[in-house]
Amino acid sequence: MSIDPSSIPNFGGQPDPEQTGPEGVVIPNQDLVKQLLEQMELKYVVDDEGDLAAPWEDFRAYFMFRGEEDQQIFAVRTFYDRPYTVDDKPMLHEAIDDWNRRTLWPKVYTHTNDDGSVRLIGEAQMLIGLGVGLEHFVSSTVSWVRASIEFDKWVIETLGLEKDAESKPEEGEGDEG
Repeated sequence: MSIDPSSIPNFGGQPDPEQTGPEGVVIPNQDLVKQLLEQMELKYVVDDEGDLAAPWEDFRAYFMFRGEEDQQIFAVRTFYDRPYTVDDKPMLHEAIDDWNRRTLWPKVYTHTNDDGSVRLIGEAQMLIGLGVGLEHFVSSTVSWVRASIEFDKWVIETLGLEKDAESKPEEGEGDEG
């Protein structure tokens, strides 16, 4: 899925006065993120922990609020579904170190599950407890979503995963028995 640049929301007018502080500063909340996702035409669900999640074919992005009121953090955390093995970790670390050096977000790391499979996770965070400019919040969130999509494309290209997917024989083709 690609995001059309014209879908970047323009909230126009004034934000909700209950959420507005001095000079257009807002304390973002889940309703604001839902509104943003709807304007970006992204489907989302609310998970069992109350976090928003936007699913794509090979990954899902979570929009989370954590922490105490004046130290609250907003994070976009992306879980990439492609499984790797523990033996793949050195190759993955080399690739994501390159990504992390060259880009601002998402910062990507590996996570090893209990079953031994390794997954990639991307994350970007913003301190919002004392408020943040509405335009800054919106543009950062949109940029983070776009970067999460771009990382998925980049890792496929960088690790040669496209070729692997394209070169797999169809069921029944090329079976050597």
